[in-house]
Amino acid sequence: MTVSASIPAIIQGGMGVGISDWRLARAVSLRGQLGVVSGVALDTVMVRRLQDSDAGGHMRRAMAEFPMPGVAADVLRLYFRPEGRPPGTPYKMLPVYKQVMSQARQLVTVLAAFVEVYLAKEGHQGMVGMNLLTKVQIPTLASLYGAMLAGVDVILMGAGIPREIPAALDRLAQHQPASLRFEVEGLPSGREEHLTLDPAAFWTTTPPELRRPLFLAIIASNSLATMLARKASGRIDGFVIEGPTAGGHNAPPRGEPRFNDRGEPLYGERDAVDLAKLSELGLPFWLAGGTGRKKGLAEALASGASGIQVGTLFAYCDESGLAENLKRSVLTHAARGEVTVLTDPRASPTGYPFKVVHWPGDPGAGVERERLCDLSGLRQAYWTPEGKIGYRCPGEPVAAYVKKGGKAEDTVGRQCLCNALTGNLGLGQVRANGEVEPPLVTSGDDLESIGEFLAGRTHYSARDVLDFLSG
Repeated sequence: MTVSASIPAIIQGGMGVGISDWRLARAVSLRGQLGVVSGVALDTVMVRRLQDSDAGGHMRRAMAEFPMPGVAADVLRLYFRPEGRPPGTPYKMLPVYKQVMSQARQLVTVLAAFVEVYLAKEGHQGMVGMNLLTKVQIPTLASLYGAMLAGVDVILMGAGIPREIPAALDRLAQHQPASLRFEVEGLPSGREEHLTLDPAAFWTTTPPELRRPLFLAIIASNSLATMLARKASGRIDGFVIEGPTAGGHNAPPRGEPRFNDRGEPLYGERDAVDLAKLSELGLPFWLAGGTGRKKGLAEALASGASGIQVGTLFAYCDESGLAENLKRSVLTHAARGEVTVLTDPRASPTGYPFKVVHWPGDPGAGVERERLCDLSGLRQAYWTPEGKIGYRCPGEPVAAYVKKGGKAEDTVGRQCLCNALTGNLGLGQVRANGEVEPPLVTSGDDLESIGEFLAGRTHYSARDVLDFLSG
């Protein structure tokens, strides 16, 4: 069976931190399409769910199936609170990511990825994928391995150049050591740093046989597609072509930066993918960004695509991980045409443009966010004058960033996305002043016209989205 035949025509986007959670992915997979869980910050999401009493017992049910003895018990002992957190109590934090982490810390990430994929696949034979950000390097190998232990069918990766991922999947499928080149700013000429994972070190029993998942690279240009098809470390199984109207992070425009009167980056013809040339690579592709509309699937198929990836419509459905109060508020205002989606070139510490939703009921509007870096998912590694690896983030306190050799101008407008995106789930951290981290909602441009899809509804299901897309 070819890849385009084995992967369904509709791919549900792997959005944000916990928006594409196991419930959403499972709902989509049960209907015969590709449900996708977001692999970003899953370890933090898991331990915060445990500290909030693990409603329904889902985390613990999946943890009980984890094949490495003792790992789940250790995590439960450290983080599970049967009665939840007392009001005003901060979440207990995991140790931050760094190049070399303890085996116990790596295993929390392995376990978290296993739990999310296990729950998404529980009780059915549908396909489930996991989406990861190439730019968030340190947890990647542990996340891949955990997802593979749970039988993940497809890995999708964008926000960077995932050239080394195919070989990593090949090796992890055999429980062999895998490595990725670690991107460190200012490395001396000729020096390389790596991130490594040796699965054999985790096992005191015989590990199970694993299946290598399919790999789809998320790209925004023909040149990147060509390079990956020809020079990746192993088999690329296809592409998701993501346009600049998609939510979350967007690829920066090519060429000299230009902006509209709202300060948004302008995209032009150079940013459009030539689908005819892409087809010459002989690999299937799915179109993303602006495809969640009537006839979007039919038009994509007519263009030579194998299908579409859709995010925004799924992000606000009943099964998504977005906090219920945010769903209701955004949809109510979107139905009235009172929502705008701004492509903010400064909000993300990564330097990638990032879409931010603005609406009259936004609880994060006008809030002065605390500058800090306690989750550290988007920290950039750099080479220190002392010849060591340090870490910094433009979203941390300005003085700290500058002390680490960063430029003060790079901090202007930056926000701590790691904390803000956990706030979107209702899992925001309690700060020293007693305030809870406010949310920062992101969506694709399609949100501004979602009223047509709603047709008077105040809420809807993943099934409703799939029926709409397939109609």
